[in-house]
Amino acid sequence: RRQNAHRRGPSRREIAAMAMFARRPTLRGVVFDMDGTLTVPVIDFAAMRRAIGVPSGDILDVIHSWDAKKQREAQEKIALIEADALRRMKLMPGLLELCETLDTRAVRRALLTRNVKKSIDHFHEHHFGLPPFHPALGREFKPYKPNPDGILHILDHWNLPPQHCAMVGDSAKDDIVAGHRAGVLTILLDTEGKYDLEQLEGEERPHHYAQSLHHVREILWEAFDAVDGIPSVAGLKEEEAIEE
Repeated sequence: RRQNAHRRGPSRREIAAMAMFARRPTLRGVVFDMDGTLTVPVIDFAAMRRAIGVPSGDILDVIHSWDAKKQREAQEKIALIEADALRRMKLMPGLLELCETLDTRAVRRALLTRNVKKSIDHFHEHHFGLPPFHPALGREFKPYKPNPDGILHILDHWNLPPQHCAMVGDSAKDDIVAGHRAGVLTILLDTEGKYDLEQLEGEERPHHYAQSLHHVREILWEAFDAVDGIPSVAGLKEEEAIEE
């Protein structure tokens, strides 16, 4: 009779131990969108489209296809809307806690937005009390999202491969598509419940879905491995399971 014929399967303790040492990529950098991600959403993009006269299509691409005079008029209207948004800007709940944790774990932070550099500077100078996001790119950097070049530029600046990085944003068509095309982990932040995941397909479907930055934090520690010897939340849970 074969000696292993009745060998039992791995115990819960053994499974937990194997899981703890499973290879997960190490988190080294996170790229964040700004409006609706780092800050509470205050811009009414539907109203912006109506004011400018762009009912469909990528609003920036459509404007860039117009003649110089019409472009200037549209940019002036957008500037007024964005200036009003600056006056009402508020940090997204959980932002400082998330960024402090990333900084403690030596995880780099970058900002990539379709807003302008003036808004980024206002965010850093008047609202965000921690070291600034770097790089921090506005729509002056072209091509803008959903093109992945902004994310790839950031990763190149960091000298990091995409498997060690994540993109967090509130736009499936811009942030998530850009993240997928850059090869990073994608997290769709939906604080207002705008999205039905079942309706998102192809490049617009994120790897993960979050309804708060607190949830984003949990996802990051579950999806990635320890950083410089600091165990992830998942690793800590697995260690506790083994001890039990």
